[in-house]
Amino acid sequence: VQLQASGGGLVQTGGSLRLSCAVSGRTLNSYTMGWFRQAPGKEREFVGFSHWRNKNTYYADSVKGRFTISRDNAKNTVYLQMNGLKPEDTAVYYCAQSSSHLITSATYRYRRPEEYDYWGQGTLVTVSS
Repeated sequence: VQLQASGGGLVQTGGSLRLSCAVSGRTLNSYTMGWFRQAPGKEREFVGFSHWRNKNTYYADSVKGRFTISRDNAKNTVYLQMNGLKPEDTAVYYCAQSSSHLITSATYRYRRPEEYDYWGQGTLVTVSS
């Protein structure tokens, strides 16, 4: 399984970017897809995920209302649409796929990087002030 992230770049405060994550080797339709980010000198942090079963999306409070995860099963690609970008959104963004099939009360675990088996290489997003 390989994940290829793309779409990062330099954008001004308030701008938008759409990140893509193309999955090969396994369909994304039956798996939870997550997005994480890591700013310089900081730990990797949760951004959001799309649940494997119902495709519902969940987000970190810091991006809720600004970021949106979507899937295109025909292209085997997941997207992260980022609007209203702020300088504090500057980071390397990673997509990831989990092989676990958690439901109900266990789904909080998808907010943890260790729940994911496969990772993309990361794409840098820089938001200028």
